[in-house]
Amino acid sequence: MTLTLHFHPLASYCWKVLIALYETEAPFESTIVDLGDARSRAAFLKLWPVGKMPVLADTERQATVPESTIIIEYLATYYPGRSELIPADLDTARRVRLSDRFYDLYVHEHMQKIVGDRLRPSGQKDPFGVEHARASLAAAYAIIDDDMASKRWAAGQSFTLADCAAFPALYYANKVAPFPGNSTKLAGYFGRLSQRPSVMRVLREAEPYFAMFPASDEA
Repeated sequence: MTLTLHFHPLASYCWKVLIALYETEAPFESTIVDLGDARSRAAFLKLWPVGKMPVLADTERQATVPESTIIIEYLATYYPGRSELIPADLDTARRVRLSDRFYDLYVHEHMQKIVGDRLRPSGQKDPFGVEHARASLAAAYAIIDDDMASKRWAAGQSFTLADCAAFPALYYANKVAPFPGNSTKLAGYFGRLSQRPSVMRVLREAEPYFAMFPASDEA
């Protein structure tokens, strides 16, 4: 097999790449990385010393590709499959990339701040940072709710890279900072994402690991 994805089934940025792989139907193998296991951690750090997942290894092209967005760009270039996750039209592609950045930077990052704080030991938590993250998520939710009034998917009428980014960010964000009750367009978009076959597959595969997710702010 040419492609191997190094990932963890619970990791949100890994979901982003898995959704893209299932959308394109690109054949790949997978290796679960357990950073708590010395041997697994050492093998992964040898592949990518930064130590962040996911990483795609392509033996045919002798390429090691980190970072979720870059992996999906790589797949679109060399293994496009059946789904055009990055449109050929340059203006449309720019909108897709902007939406991808929005979900990564203004939803995903703030969600991870809240989740990360839950994992901190007592006495080392950051309530100010969490409060800021929650306020930032509320602002992002309002933007998405307004933006989705005239669209089916994140960047228009077709499923793209932006939607691969949106689902994991929104899924976990909704766990730690639930969508407001009046955000009906946001909720509708999230519902459509949740029914996407590629997304449903990712959720099924992650289900055995959900108990590892920190369900509350209690240490």
